Amino acid sequence: MSISSEETFATGSLPLDPIQKGTSILLTGEDADALESVFYKLSAPQADERGVIVSTDESGRSTLRSLDRVSRGSKSRSSVLAAAGSGRDDSVETISDLSDLTMLGMTLSSVLAESQQLEPRFRCGIYLCSTICSEVEDVRSVYRLLNSNFLSELRRGDGLGVCAIDTSADIGANMQSIVAGMKTSFKVHIDVEKTGSREATLSISGLADSDDSVTVAL
Repeated sequence: MSISSEETFATGSLPLDPIQKGTSILLTGEDADALESVFYKLSAPQADERGVIVSTDESGRSTLRSLDRVSRGSKSRSSVLAAAGSGRDDSVETISDLSDLTMLGMTLSSVLAESQQLEPRFRCGIYLCSTICSEVEDVRSVYRLLNSNFLSELRRGDGLGVCAIDTSADIGANMQSIVAGMKTSFKVHIDVEKTGSREATLSISGLADSDDSVTVAL
């Protein structure tokens, strides 16, 4: 039985079938450039969607430019919560303390609610969750943020969520254990392995009607 386009999200240039709404994707990889490229391909909102991005390592303006390079015009349909850079405008909220996950969760839920008033369909991304893990004393607080705010908003709304982890990052905890713990909360896991200067292999689990492994251009 086919699923209507209103219940799925297109994957742009990625060789993946449209993804059903409500899907949460844990995106992992140890090559930052490859991970970033795939993240924005999945997170850039299309014409009938809004985008909300938590950006831990780039400024809001840089994040908006990255979205627009993937899908022209997507920066005008997006809001960014940025921990890097300075300044604030209609599209950018500044995260003053990345370790204050209570405030981050409240702000994320508020921005998502505002976005859904403009357009019910949304894409929400966190880049990079590994940076958040490195900023907190107890990684279990990151699990609470994801379950109480990020994942719960996907379950309630008409959205697609992508949470990226740089597995090469030093977070002061066992990365393999962190990823294993988070995988239990996400519907889909995609691991990105760079295999050439402009090429990567995606190892996929949990995504119906898609191959276990696909090659993508970066």
